[in-house]
Amino acid sequence: MGFLLRWVCALVLVTATYNPTDLNYVRWVRQTYPDQLPLMVLLGLLLAIGYIIYLRATLRSIGALGMVLILAVVAALIWVLIDYGLLDLTNRALTQWIGIVALSLVLGIGLSWSIIRRKLSGQADVDDVDE
Repeated sequence: MGFLLRWVCALVLVTATYNPTDLNYVRWVRQTYPDQLPLMVLLGLLLAIGYIIYLRATLRSIGALGMVLILAVVAALIWVLIDYGLLDLTNRALTQWIGIVALSLVLGIGLSWSIIRRKLSGQADVDDVDE
């Protein structure tokens, strides 16, 4: 349940920033700039804080190589689905959603990796000494 919650929060963060619908920060800023500039800055800073939390935890737990490996596994999965005819990437919105889910998976796994590794191996990280 912990990983699922972290992944859903990452999915919300990424989709709030950009998605193929009109309900996202990027499109809202493009449509209303400069009318609501203070609110744009506030929401942009809140999104930036969310990304900093996720990216810092992800880089500390799995590193850049781990991020690339997770994206490679997702890309290989997509390739298999395309090869078996289960997925067609001609729909641009579907392709964007797949990218959003892939990025949120990287962030969700990165935020959860230390916990998963500790449960699997029984070894605590150096950062876990106060637990």
